[in-house]
Amino acid sequence: MIPGQRETPAGSTGAGGKFDDEHYPAYTIGAAADLLGVTAGFLRSLDEAGFLTPHRSGGGHRRYSQYQLRLAMRVRKLLDEGTGLDAACRIITLENQLQDSERRHDETRAATEHPA
Repeated sequence: MIPGQRETPAGSTGAGGKFDDEHYPAYTIGAAADLLGVTAGFLRSLDEAGFLTPHRSGGGHRRYSQYQLRLAMRVRKLLDEGTGLDAACRIITLENQLQDSERRHDETRAATEHPA
């Protein structure tokens, strides 16, 4: 699992409903592939590489969230630019780690500048 990705139970609901949750596994592998313009095999390769871990339905079928679809599109873009799969996955993982670090830094700075 990459930084920022979280598991979401299939029955969870948020304030706006489960389909408003970007981590809700709403898309089958076929629907996800169609939306992204890729093959199901491409999505399976991301799972096999350990980059995306789709939710599994009771029958074992892969289900993808909007967040995972965005990550898959980023990988596809890097591949189209000539980056290898392993390198593309590593780049995105590092980008997410940097973003998380910057967010934590900003939160810490705000807390020290405006203590409660």
